[in-house]
Amino acid sequence: MTTDPAAAEETEPVTGPEPGGPGAGPGADDDGGSADGSRAPAGPDDEAAAGATDATDTGTDTDSGEGGASESESESESEGPAADGASGDGPAAADTTAQLSEAEAELAAQRELRERIERRKAEKAGPVQAGARLSGKAADLLAAVRAVESGGKPPASVFTEPEPAPRRSAPEPVRQPQVMPSATPAPVASEAVDTVRAVLVEGGAPEALAAQVAAVLGEGADAQLQENPWQLLRVAGVRPEQADGFARALLGAECGPDDERRGGAVTVWLLEQAALAGHTALEAQALHAALAQRSVPDPDAAVQSALAEGDALVFQDALDEPGAPAAPAPSEDDGEGEEAERPVRVLIGLERYALAEESLADGLARVVNSLPKEDGSAADWESAATGSAAELIRAVAGHGLVLHTGGEASRAEPAALAATARSLGLRVCAAAHTPDGRRRFAALLASAERAGRGAASGPDPLSAPGFGAEDETGAPDGPRHGTDDGPGSPARTQDTAAGTHGGASGRPGGGQPGEAGTDETVTTVAGLLAGTEGPGRDADGMLRTDLLIVLDAPQLDVESAAMLAESLPDGARLVLSGDPGVLWSAGPGRVFADLLAARACPQVASRTPDPGPIGELVSGIGIGELNQVAAPGKEVVIVPVRDAGEAVHRTVQLVADSVPRAIGIPAEQTQVITPGHGGAVGTRALNTALKERLNPGPGRFGGFDPGDRIAYSPAPGRTVPGQVVKADADGLHLECAGAAVVVPKERVEQTVRHGWALTAHQAVGARWPAAVVVLPGDAAQALTRPWIYSAFGRAEQHLSVVHGVDQALPRAVAEVAAKPRTTRLPALLRAQVPAAG
Repeated sequence: MTTDPAAAEETEPVTGPEPGGPGAGPGADDDGGSADGSRAPAGPDDEAAAGATDATDTGTDTDSGEGGASESESESESEGPAADGASGDGPAAADTTAQLSEAEAELAAQRELRERIERRKAEKAGPVQAGARLSGKAADLLAAVRAVESGGKPPASVFTEPEPAPRRSAPEPVRQPQVMPSATPAPVASEAVDTVRAVLVEGGAPEALAAQVAAVLGEGADAQLQENPWQLLRVAGVRPEQADGFARALLGAECGPDDERRGGAVTVWLLEQAALAGHTALEAQALHAALAQRSVPDPDAAVQSALAEGDALVFQDALDEPGAPAAPAPSEDDGEGEEAERPVRVLIGLERYALAEESLADGLARVVNSLPKEDGSAADWESAATGSAAELIRAVAGHGLVLHTGGEASRAEPAALAATARSLGLRVCAAAHTPDGRRRFAALLASAERAGRGAASGPDPLSAPGFGAEDETGAPDGPRHGTDDGPGSPARTQDTAAGTHGGASGRPGGGQPGEAGTDETVTTVAGLLAGTEGPGRDADGMLRTDLLIVLDAPQLDVESAAMLAESLPDGARLVLSGDPGVLWSAGPGRVFADLLAARACPQVASRTPDPGPIGELVSGIGIGELNQVAAPGKEVVIVPVRDAGEAVHRTVQLVADSVPRAIGIPAEQTQVITPGHGGAVGTRALNTALKERLNPGPGRFGGFDPGDRIAYSPAPGRTVPGQVVKADADGLHLECAGAAVVVPKERVEQTVRHGWALTAHQAVGARWPAAVVVLPGDAAQALTRPWIYSAFGRAEQHLSVVHGVDQALPRAVAEVAAKPRTTRLPALLRAQVPAAG
């Protein structure tokens, strides 16, 4: 690997591909204030900032494509003037009618109606000649029967089916992008806000928090604050020391660190910060230690206070995990009826996450146990189990829950599974984490279905173009250089809108073969749960699907996974597919990793490697090796830098000049990825520099101008790349994944950021033709293997690494694994689902 410092001084930094040696490295997982609301820093102090800064608002995705069909169906023909009055009786009749009074006209109409009724009665009472009123095909058949009865020969044309008229395919309706207004908090009465503001001012807290406090605490928020000032900790971004100052101002001498109200509030706050870091619960010992660090004199009493208020729950889980001490065997001296005590761990968690984990375990157990043992389809599944997806197809044929692991190229196997299931008449739905993932999987599914309709003896469809195969130049199959196919670009926006907003059809799965990209078949997880995408739900609230394939499964948090499991009908199959090497979910839990560890169902590991130099580099990182790879087409380039200023300069130069000129990928398709939002080389600093170069403007709309690339976060953990269209009195108008989004101006600051540079957590689930990963020197201590793996894997064709971390990269790849998360799911699964062995 060449990391010649002189090369970095040149105007063209893209001079040589040598990744992998000492001196190439991605940034740290510094998520303090990350807009994806993902992982919080290790310490409780930093966790609050992470949760406060980033996209803590909830939003509703209304990405629906059903409007066009309903509009056309609702059209009705307008009738002309009254039929009876314009039936053509001539001018004389019209003059006579005009001379009648209103009463006489009504009587005449009634007489005419009675006469018509009498005529119909008389016709029905009279004899009916057989076949007298038949016409068309029925009359011809009657004539043929009579001819046979009389000994004659029926006309040959009677039993000959006419050639069907050629069917013309209906033109695809032009679908307008659906407006997705950003969800806003429930309106709070101005009087309530004013009373809360008065209490905040009295306690020396910022007045700007009044609306948030009133919304979080609800009715009587002012009285709650007066009674317990530490309730202020329920507002995102407020820290214990700030709440302590507020309490001292309100309570005076009554206030002290041993106040029971303070202990309970700090306990809940610590559990919320733990959830931001991914934990669904904390061990009692760890929670007691954190409370002691917060100057709570009696941690046990504080925990008991939170439990008594119902804010938290306590659990005892058996310690029979691999590596845990085994339960002692009973001795002969023990009493006959006594059982040996099993070691347990005491966990304390917030109620919402505890209930979500229990609901998820129940739902997965139902999925595993409700699949019919013999439904007569085994032979059909076996005959379809060919090619690279054969093992996955066989596993799904006989099991309700299956886990599938692999890199980007392995997504072709779930696509082949979906095509097979649709060909067997099953209703199939696939859900990805991002709109870009939805678009890519819809293309794979369409290719798989086209291959399925081809010759049965043809080549394996998983090795055909469109499934990550290399072309003759060695570059991965996908968007080519110079094409506008980056996420959020016009080409991809049109493709997404056309491919994900199709109408339903009578075929199970929501479309004819080759129409896999409809809302009914390929969706996002958020859209499926919100009901704006997917097959819809039946009268019992269950999804209308027989097979649900969830892509990007590591991004499932415990609440989303629980809702999916609860929504599956009895007998439906569930496949969770994803790359276990990427960053875990932004929300609490590590569902995919827990299921893999529990071994409660079949696990299929893909053998399809990611192609090209980038695929080789990322695959090595996944197993803890930073290898040198040959990149003759400049697929991987290292740009060494000495300080933060040079890192920003080289990043802008790469995006705006070097990559477009030397590689042929325009700036619109290049994504910058950096460890965090703050700092001299965070997303804020990089986006400021990139905007000045690529789309300069005054930023008159809350810092944004038309044409700016943005990252829209409608809900915590969800980031959708897009572009600013305009701004008006309604708010900031965006275009995200082919849909129009209107963000009210009061919500812009919390949900919209510039998007030329993202964090790895924001970027996971999407891919771009080119990625520039920036590794500032101050990020070295926070580097982890999952962060590096995720950041490098966002590039399809070209990866540039702006390298300033020296030896921290190879050390992180080899030694620094993901930060552990405390969850209860494995223990809950063991109690309900036996290990698959």
